Amino acid sequence: MLPINLLVELGIVAVVLMATRFAAFGRRLAITTLVLLALAAFSPLGNLLIYPLESRFPAWDASRGAPDGIIVLGGSVDTDLSAAHRTPVVAHAADRLFAPAELARRYPNARIVFTGGSANLVSNEAREADYSAPILENLGIAKDRLILERSSRNTWENAIFTKQLVSPKPGERWLLVTSAYHMPRSMGIFRKAGFDVEAYPVDWRMGGREDLFSFTNMGADGLGRTEVAVREWIGLTAYRLMGRTAELLPGPAKD
Repeated sequence: MLPINLLVELGIVAVVLMATRFAAFGRRLAITTLVLLALAAFSPLGNLLIYPLESRFPAWDASRGAPDGIIVLGGSVDTDLSAAHRTPVVAHAADRLFAPAELARRYPNARIVFTGGSANLVSNEAREADYSAPILENLGIAKDRLILERSSRNTWENAIFTKQLVSPKPGERWLLVTSAYHMPRSMGIFRKAGFDVEAYPVDWRMGGREDLFSFTNMGADGLGRTEVAVREWIGLTAYRLMGRTAELLPGPAKD
């Protein structure tokens, strides 16, 4: 159901139909598919879908004091490419790795946890935590300060396994570092798991409200934002239906 996959599938169906007695319908479907492709690639559609996600949680307020721990969600390193080349390969969302390095320097007493195993449907030995740890160490985080959670396959398991690993105590303050568009679902899941964390969003895909109705002349950029946003909205809906979040679009806690 992701946009690029869906549009390709519709295009194939349209071509097949045009070779049958349903050729007229096939032509209409082909035109519809092309229009949808143009909207996803060049129109503000991706911005309109991703803005409610990225703007849901504000930047973290450092004036509240030092955190006790920092949790970094995986999603930056491509485990298959890393295993193939025997070196960490950062595919996207590099901010998820840069931010904790800065936070670690600013708060030398905070515990640092990286959580991420393998999201592959067919399990293999490649674990994201194993390839992300050397990157974090090269960015200045001491090896003995890193806590690695390498068994999780999704955000729900990130929350469950990390809570089991660090056993947070009442009154402790933990930061959760992940992409801004992914923060609502992540916060909702950690709350449902009984792990009280504070949002530290990074890796924004658009500037702000002023970009809501901006068109782009780079189709790949527009398709990328649309793809990320639709995937996240599907994830939010699925996790809500499974009872892994308490609301469709989790937001900041009310004091």
